Amino acid sequence: MAQTYDVIVVGSGPGGYPAAIRASQLGLKVAIVEKELLGGICLNWGCIPTKALLKSAQVFEYIKHAKDYGINVGEYSADFGGVIKRSRGVADGMSKGVAFLMKKNKIDVIMGTGKVKGVKTVEVTDKDGKKTDYTAGKGVVIATGARARELPNIKIDGTKVIEYRKAMSLETQPKSLLVVGSGAIGMEFAYVYATMGTKVTVVEFLPNLVPVEDEDISKEIAKQYKKLGVDTYVNSSVERVDTSGNGCKVTVKTPDGEKTFEVDVVLSAAGIVSNIENIGLEEAGIKTDKGKISVNEWYETNVPGFYAIGDCTPGPALAHVATAEGIICAEKIAGHKTEALDYGNIPGCTYCQPEIASVGFTEKKAKEAGYDIKVGKFPFKASGKATAAGATDGFVKVIFDAKYGEFLGAHMIGMNVTEMIAEVVVARKLETTAHEIMRSIHPHPTMSEALKGATEAAYGEAIDL
Repeated sequence: MAQTYDVIVVGSGPGGYPAAIRASQLGLKVAIVEKELLGGICLNWGCIPTKALLKSAQVFEYIKHAKDYGINVGEYSADFGGVIKRSRGVADGMSKGVAFLMKKNKIDVIMGTGKVKGVKTVEVTDKDGKKTDYTAGKGVVIATGARARELPNIKIDGTKVIEYRKAMSLETQPKSLLVVGSGAIGMEFAYVYATMGTKVTVVEFLPNLVPVEDEDISKEIAKQYKKLGVDTYVNSSVERVDTSGNGCKVTVKTPDGEKTFEVDVVLSAAGIVSNIENIGLEEAGIKTDKGKISVNEWYETNVPGFYAIGDCTPGPALAHVATAEGIICAEKIAGHKTEALDYGNIPGCTYCQPEIASVGFTEKKAKEAGYDIKVGKFPFKASGKATAAGATDGFVKVIFDAKYGEFLGAHMIGMNVTEMIAEVVVARKLETTAHEIMRSIHPHPTMSEALKGATEAAYGEAIDL
């Protein structure tokens, strides 16, 4: 006889565990199925441990430039093993935190590999191969996430050609590293390794680094990475990787012809692929499209009683998106009136140094959409707080509709801008106009003043420029 719950969530990542908690808060009996570690990729191998690595790299960078702040230090070096150990410790602590939340919210944790089958049923295979069926009276939420994409000509072997999981757990620091892809994952690891002394090369297939960002952001990060000593190649592709020798011989097709790089390690950071294989979708009749589970605005699949959220669905592959989807999905299952997610107001962040944060239209996209726009920029070199902090690189760029003052988008690069972007998300949610931003008092001195300054610049009212 199958064990019965109201809701069963398959996957405990940043989409799955919030969905489970919200369902429990709404009075439903919930179980969550996890095959590896509570918290999923984000807490264990993604968002959280990478930020620990980035912080270690930033501290090392501060030490290198301590004299700029009037501080003298003696001999110093990066303990690569210690950096990795700290990162793993942070991840372990966060995973234990999710276990506490499951217990606090009276959610049963079922360890094993889940497979959907029948009517609102999940078959779980434990580590010993034993299979057990569990049924959900109200719904099954599929939150199986994604993994690194393996390109046909860049075979990941886990030693010389690696993906992000191995990049944060290498035993020794490579002397040279070639990163394939300049999205958030690629750029963050490029910063970490370059800061600690690895010679890093980044290869990007598209015309700009961080290609989803505004072109001004791409130009600025290219300039900053050049200062860091990172070689970058855009409009370029890795043709071959020869691992027969001690390291890797990488052939790259660039606009100036083929170039060969000899490096210790290649990091493949060319996107992700959803984990939807062998989880019973075909047998259950659940439709997929282009490697993603098809869902409606409430995350319902075509089969009643089955839902899907996060990276295994077509939305942006971001942890905070998965969380929002999970909460909305749980509320829908519980029969509550809820609000559909506005995918036009999703912030994106890259946590290298300087940080990158953005939301809404880029300048190019706003023009393509037919808007008559006003654009303002405020450089951090004009910021008192940034100057005092020794972090004058970067700027805030804002885009407004010229006719009504609608806040179309914001693009930031600089220190702590990933903390600043939430103001824009809330402002756009509340349909705040440029005038209201300019008349909202921003504390002085702060980095956040740059948003007000950029808005003033867009309307020819800048005080500090």
